[in-house]
Amino acid sequence: MKSYSAVDLGASSGRVMVGRVGPDSLELAEAHRFVNRPVRVPEGLRWDVLALYAGVLDGLKAAGQVDSVGIDSWAVDYGLLDADGALLGNPVHYRDSRTEGVAEKVWATVPAADLYAATGLQYAPFNTLYQLVAEHVTGAERLLLIPDLLTYWLTGEQGTELTNASTTQLIDPRTRDWSYDIASRLGIDLGLFAPLRQPGDPAGVLRPEVLEGTGLSGPVPVTTVGSHDTASAVAAVPAAAGERFAYICTGTWSLAGLELDAPVLTEKSRAANFTNELGLDGTVRYLRNIMGLWLLQECVRAWGEPELGALLLDAAKAPALRSVVDASDPVFLAPGRMPERIAEACRASGQPVPRTPGETTRCILDSLALAHRRAIEEAQRLADRPVDVVHVVGGGTRNALLCQLTADACGLPVVAGPTEAAALGNVLVQARTHGLVGDLADGRTLLTRTQPLTRYEPQGDTAPWRAAEARLATG
Repeated sequence: MKSYSAVDLGASSGRVMVGRVGPDSLELAEAHRFVNRPVRVPEGLRWDVLALYAGVLDGLKAAGQVDSVGIDSWAVDYGLLDADGALLGNPVHYRDSRTEGVAEKVWATVPAADLYAATGLQYAPFNTLYQLVAEHVTGAERLLLIPDLLTYWLTGEQGTELTNASTTQLIDPRTRDWSYDIASRLGIDLGLFAPLRQPGDPAGVLRPEVLEGTGLSGPVPVTTVGSHDTASAVAAVPAAAGERFAYICTGTWSLAGLELDAPVLTEKSRAANFTNELGLDGTVRYLRNIMGLWLLQECVRAWGEPELGALLLDAAKAPALRSVVDASDPVFLAPGRMPERIAEACRASGQPVPRTPGETTRCILDSLALAHRRAIEEAQRLADRPVDVVHVVGGGTRNALLCQLTADACGLPVVAGPTEAAALGNVLVQARTHGLVGDLADGRTLLTRTQPLTRYEPQGDTAPWRAAEARLATG
């Protein structure tokens, strides 16, 4: 057996996991978990990337001796370096307001339809492209996406991992290379980016200072993984060979869609706001971003951190589909006042306003399940790819009520698990590099045999969900 350290950074927490992989075994254990707490300063919302790096180092020390290290994180954000490789300030948080109104300026130069036809990426106000146009980068010699920045600090070597690069809106999903025409038309210097890397490529070895600080014995290689956490999570979907499946990666965000062999770049796909991000082994992650459990996380924070289990019990007792909101509405993107904003959205659409935390929680979960239903139904239609089962992976698998509601809304069985999908996908790519796992299908077979999974069968028919969907559309 070999041991691999998977650094998995989410929008609200980071963790360093240790995966032990053998010919027919896969075990995962948490070595260290730490908070990822953004900081609001006078100039805006920033990531505390130095605290994140300290958490990574503490995690590697806690993990002990491993055969390789891999890093994945959230997408789109980046750090800028000067000519000496020094960081030019804390990276800007994607929820910062600096990109407000920028998309319209971009579309005046490159119409939205042309941008989608070239890059296949859904509109989101925080896409890297819009951030770069807003920033007017000066004085920087290098741009590194968040996992590539941390890899650079660990190894001293720079690269740009492809699956994460595909979220910048600067990659052509057909060629799996930069969209030079789009960058040129918008005045974006692609020379800022380090050379592209593929999952499985070597990313260097831990620097002597890192070895000394973590107590590890060198050399310890760092392996390029699917460094966008969703790419790693989708790689860990335990689908059977030939299975027709959809997936939902649940956490702060819900990413719902299909795994395809080629992008869908039609105007109908753009109008439906689906994205074409790159996955492992030449695959395309055809999906829609949904606000996800961020809605509930922000409400829980506003309510003073009540016990989640009791909150979900109250939600289960609340009337079903009494009120729903559009979980993809940008009005919910910023932090703060989430219970009030949900109430305002219900009031504005003429629906009953949730009165208690339990009712608000039920509104959120019904709304997420409804958003999952819409995304999966539209993905099937737009890609002409029917599915028979929905795989739910990530933190939302712990929420049994959400999983059951998703099965009910979709009218399809839901297979929930694994919870730590991104970390497991990270580990599997490292294990492939050492020849312990074969292709993507082999890794998924190993996951099916070794990870706990829960199946939820749909209950009732989907008529109430169709009615709620119609009510939301007309509201």
